[in-house]
Amino acid sequence: MHVTRGSGNGVLEGRVALVTGGSRGLGRSMALGFADAGADVIVASRKLENCEEVAREIEARGRRALPVACHVGHWEELDGLVTASYDAFGRVDVLVNNAGMSLLYESLTAVSEMMWDKVVDLNLKGPFRLTALMGSKMADSPYGGSIINISSTGSIRPAPFMLPYDAAKAGVNALTIGFAHAFGPSVRVNCIMAGPFMTDVTAAWDMPAFEKAAKATHALQRGGQPDEIVGAALYFASDASSYTTGAILRVDGGIP
Repeated sequence: MHVTRGSGNGVLEGRVALVTGGSRGLGRSMALGFADAGADVIVASRKLENCEEVAREIEARGRRALPVACHVGHWEELDGLVTASYDAFGRVDVLVNNAGMSLLYESLTAVSEMMWDKVVDLNLKGPFRLTALMGSKMADSPYGGSIINISSTGSIRPAPFMLPYDAAKAGVNALTIGFAHAFGPSVRVNCIMAGPFMTDVTAAWDMPAFEKAAKATHALQRGGQPDEIVGAALYFASDASSYTTGAILRVDGGIP
């Protein structure tokens, strides 16, 4: 892919960011937000064509972009993602562990081992491995880096219909603190604990029921829009959070 470098003066000017699950939803919003702030961006997700579409949007903003097909839940693919990133840019300054998913099930006894493994592999095992690989390289470089995990309020408010996902995200909270100590002082590791956002996953929601509950219990009385995650991501990615590591920030509209 032909790449060009822009000449902006954003808070991430001259830096390189890797966003997993970067082709849609919160990941796409963060990838574009980083580009607007001056970063070149590696967009990783399972389907290359979806990554390429976001990469074109980034290039249209005057930044360089690298689309990479990678299933984060597959341990053996993560070395290739790291290698491709460093081969293209020579450095990675920001890693966002955003890729994730949950599966629907009729009852807890209907959760099969395969379902459990799919959810935990993508939401927990993959972020562990990718952070171990990327954090080690960041710590050995003269630049350091910032790693941002995307967790969920389900990690502290687990629901019976999302237990594998919520358990995995609780693990992500733990990884955040552990890796902050493992890779400090040059690499900061923080977490955005996301509440309900209006992404493509809402197609499976009972929206009237959600809207009724949000108005009754959420301080902002609504779900979030994907772009509303960007401010928190920029804070953790930039020097604005230079004295912040091991932190877990709720971005959830004030849910109880």
